[in-house]
Amino acid sequence: MTPPPARHPIGVHVGPGLTEENELDDGGPLARAAEMDADGVQFFLADPQGWKAPKPRPDAADLMAGDVMVVVHAPYVLNVATTNNRIRIPSRKLLGAHAAAAAAVGARGMVVHGGHVLAQDDPAVGFDNWRKTFARQAEEGGFPVPLYIENTAGGGNAMARDLDAIARLWDAVGEFGAGFVLDTCHAWAAGWDLATAVDDVRAITGRVDLVHLNNSRDPHGSSRDRHAPLAGGEIPTELLVEVARAADCPVVLETPGDASAHAGEITLLRQALS
Repeated sequence: MTPPPARHPIGVHVGPGLTEENELDDGGPLARAAEMDADGVQFFLADPQGWKAPKPRPDAADLMAGDVMVVVHAPYVLNVATTNNRIRIPSRKLLGAHAAAAAAVGARGMVVHGGHVLAQDDPAVGFDNWRKTFARQAEEGGFPVPLYIENTAGGGNAMARDLDAIARLWDAVGEFGAGFVLDTCHAWAAGWDLATAVDDVRAITGRVDLVHLNNSRDPHGSSRDRHAPLAGGEIPTELLVEVARAADCPVVLETPGDASAHAGEITLLRQALS
């Protein structure tokens, strides 16, 4: 018997489920959700390391009409904070293109990393570049889906690694309704106290919209972003469950493993949070 659904959706990051011809590959993300008995899916709309705009998906109508939570992750290459014009300007344009494509599949929100400035730069410039990104989009009616800014694991002059940096970032973008994604592996790598992480973030942002519930292969404070299975890493599983409970919001697993492993993690979470 399928257990009752969690209070909030529990999803899994999956592949885009498309062939090179932009046709569905073995049912796409919705088939993966059914295979794992997941309440939601997160996926990229294009190559996460590339600069190409996303193409319309053949399953867009089904994704929008279904009861499976859809979350889109923006490409890793985007960095709207940087002072490098050859990166920042294309990043702004591509961010808008991905947000429009995310709306077309009914996404609850789009996850984007906070980015960074160059080593010689004043981080204040990066925070202001984020403000300008939201302000320019606001002149055109705003982003068509909520943007969820995600904390990051390491990197110099990062906009969202440390809590004090996140506070400066929210001073710049909070008025525009930016959302926040708490990634537990990233927070662990950055040396945060996971026992208080949700309260610490909410004290700054007023919100946690999504949790990337990932274990870590590396010790606390390592600055390394290497995910581990929910019950197979350096972070105690009970501590991860407590983060999900305290956040009281949708969860996406970005843990390694096959469909069977993810189905087991979903069951574990549902039972622990029931």
